[in-house]
Amino acid sequence: MKYLIVGLGNIGSEYELTRHNIGFLVLDQLAEKMGVSFQTAKLGDICEFKHKGKTFHLVKPNTYMNLSGKTVNYYLQNLDIPKENLLVVVDDIALDFAVLRLRQKGSAGGHNGLKHIEQILGTQEYARLRFGVGSDFSKGKQADYVLSNFPKEELDMIEKPISDAIDMIFDFVLMPKKQ
Repeated sequence: MKYLIVGLGNIGSEYELTRHNIGFLVLDQLAEKMGVSFQTAKLGDICEFKHKGKTFHLVKPNTYMNLSGKTVNYYLQNLDIPKENLLVVVDDIALDFAVLRLRQKGSAGGHNGLKHIEQILGTQEYARLRFGVGSDFSKGKQADYVLSNFPKEELDMIEKPISDAIDMIFDFVLMPKKQ
């Protein structure tokens, strides 16, 4: 059984430690934990590993956040993975810092990366792991906030929630699905 785990973010060193790149950060830690490395491929950086009879395909799109749907759709089709086996890891300003929420479907909630995935796939019926990054910004400053680096105090506290997010990814793949 194959699974596509997509971490959303923006490419480039200037975005590496921004709130918007939490999806990349989670997948980087998961790859490190499993002893695999990302390779640049069509529309993103990819790697894979097997665990308990399941194949995990990790993808970090290189299309920038607002065009993530292209990468998601390409790998779902090319790897012949059903949408039920897709999990998108994404930042969420509606959740307090480090709060995690796994949902089997739902709205984009104003997130442009999720909006594009929904537009390209034609559905909201795919799982997403939302990673809270807080909402400590002034009116009209949302983009500046999510594209700014985590402050040192948040970086110092991020290891545990990233580890929890990895556990949730394993749960998503390994737990029996409800019929």
